[in-house]
Amino acid sequence: MNIDDFFERIADWFLHQAPRILLGLLILIFGMWLIRLVGAWIKRKIDQKEWDPTLEMFLSNLITMGLRILLVLLVIQVMGLQMTLFAALVGSFGVAAGLALSGTLQNFASGVLILMLKPFRVGDQVAAQGQEGEVTSIRLFYTVIRTADYRTVIVPNSKLSNEVIVNMSQAGQRRLDVELKVSYDIDFQHAKKRLLQALRESSDFLVNTDYLVGISLFEADGYRIAVSVWVDEQAYPEIRFALQARLIDVVRSLR
Repeated sequence: MNIDDFFERIADWFLHQAPRILLGLLILIFGMWLIRLVGAWIKRKIDQKEWDPTLEMFLSNLITMGLRILLVLLVIQVMGLQMTLFAALVGSFGVAAGLALSGTLQNFASGVLILMLKPFRVGDQVAAQGQEGEVTSIRLFYTVIRTADYRTVIVPNSKLSNEVIVNMSQAGQRRLDVELKVSYDIDFQHAKKRLLQALRESSDFLVNTDYLVGISLFEADGYRIAVSVWVDEQAYPEIRFALQARLIDVVRSLR
């Protein structure tokens, strides 16, 4: 084949393919502009839902990226390029990645569900996986809990979505139970009266007057008095210490 035939074939290919290539480029430019408008509209709609900012950004980027991939596939199809090998490579890569990242993808899906359904929020006091503390961060793959002694616990989201979670903050208040042991020489009715008086004097940190005072257990050397009150959840540790100090003073005065 001489040089003239070569250039003739190039020119023939260009004449046949140029309209397809030009149409593909026009579709690409118009599609990117349209995706930008759609992405801005989707972002506004997601913002109205008042979801977690991390989830909002992820969903917006995911939808935009998906539209761009569909646009590229459409442009390739319009240009007449063969997609058989490309589809095979993408399929193989997807299967391999799915097998390798099965646990990570499970954490990711659980993170999306937590951010959407909100069984707990940042700042809530929760008990899960044998840990109790304040939720300081909710990520797509894990949740960070800070315990009372300031240990940072990182829990995979799949553990939180498939296990029992105790949320102490959702109701805004929490019941505080205190047990006091006294001897049988102390009259219960007198002790109860003095304890209720101490509780009324402690109304500055109790959320209501639903006090409960009763005998919880009999033992050989005495009996136990159970005191139950409702306190603000956020100040639960401080209130527990303060209330126990007041009640122990009452028990000492009974002797």
